Amino acid sequence: MTRAAAPAGDNLRLAVIVIVATVLGLSLGDALIKQTSASLVLWQIFVLRSLLAIPVLWVVLVLRYPTVSIRPRVPVWTALRSAMLTTMWIAYYAALPHVDLSLAAAVYYTAPIFITLFAAPLLGEAVGRAGWLAIALGFAGVALILKPWDGTFNLYALLPLAAAVLYALSMILTRSKCRDEHPLVLSAILNLTFILAGLLATGLWAVTGDPAGAGSFLSGSWGPLGTAEMAALVVLTLSILIGSVGAAIAYQLGPPSVVATFDFAYVGFAAMWGFLFFAEAPDRTAIAGMALIVAAGIIAVRR
Repeated sequence: MTRAAAPAGDNLRLAVIVIVATVLGLSLGDALIKQTSASLVLWQIFVLRSLLAIPVLWVVLVLRYPTVSIRPRVPVWTALRSAMLTTMWIAYYAALPHVDLSLAAAVYYTAPIFITLFAAPLLGEAVGRAGWLAIALGFAGVALILKPWDGTFNLYALLPLAAAVLYALSMILTRSKCRDEHPLVLSAILNLTFILAGLLATGLWAVTGDPAGAGSFLSGSWGPLGTAEMAALVVLTLSILIGSVGAAIAYQLGPPSVVATFDFAYVGFAAMWGFLFFAEAPDRTAIAGMALIVAAGIIAVRR
C-alpha cells in the first residue's frame, strides 16, 4: 500500500515542530501565571502582557502583511470570539492558584471532546461511533481527576472544564464565522479584549473594594513590578504571542487531525512544569484520568 501524498503546501514536519514549541511556550506561560498569582493580579497581567504583545503584532502586520487591514472583516463575530476566549482564560487562570497545573491542563484538554459534541447541533456534523467513544472516555477521565465521590473534590477544578466548553464554542465560531480572518488580526483583537477586560475589572474592584480583604488573584490591587515580575511579564508576552500565532501557523501547515494529536503534548509539559516549579505529583487515579482524556481527545480529533 502506498502512502497518500500530502496536500500541496503542507509541511508536516515543520507543523509538528511548531505545535510542540507552541504548547511548550503556552504551558510555561501558564506555570508562570500560577507562580505569579501571589504577587500580581490577573487583570494586571492581562493589561501589561497585551500592551507588550500588540506592538509586536502591529509591526509584523505592517512589515510582513502590509495589505492586511487590522479591522476584522466580521467585527461582531470576531468580538464575540474574543470575548469567549477571554472568559475562557479567566476561568482557567482563576483555577490555577487552587488546582495542580497538570490536572487543570488535563481537564482543559477535554475541549476536542466538546467540539465533537457541539459540532453536531451547531455545524451539522455527525458524531459517529468514534465521537461517542471519545466523549465517554473523556468524561470518565474527568471523573477520575475530579473524584466527586470522595472528600478531596475541589470545586475550582470545574473552572478548567468551563474553560474547555468556552474554547470549544469559540473554535466552532472560528470555523463557521471567522474562517477568513487573518490569524494576526484575530490575535490582535483578542489582546485588545484582554486589555479591555483587565481595565474594566480593575476599575470595578477600585470602586467596590477587595471583597477578600487582603488581596487576591482576581480582586486585589495591582502589585509592584520588580525585576522578577518584569521578567515574568516578558515571558508571558512571548507565550501569548507564540500561542495565538504559532497554533494558527501549525494548523495551516499540517492536517488538523495530525497536528492536534501533538497539541496534547501540552498536558505532558504542564505536568513537567508542575513538578519542577511546584513539586506537584498527581496520584495514580489522576494519572489514569489524564491518560483517558488524552486518548479521548486524540480519537476526537482524528475522526
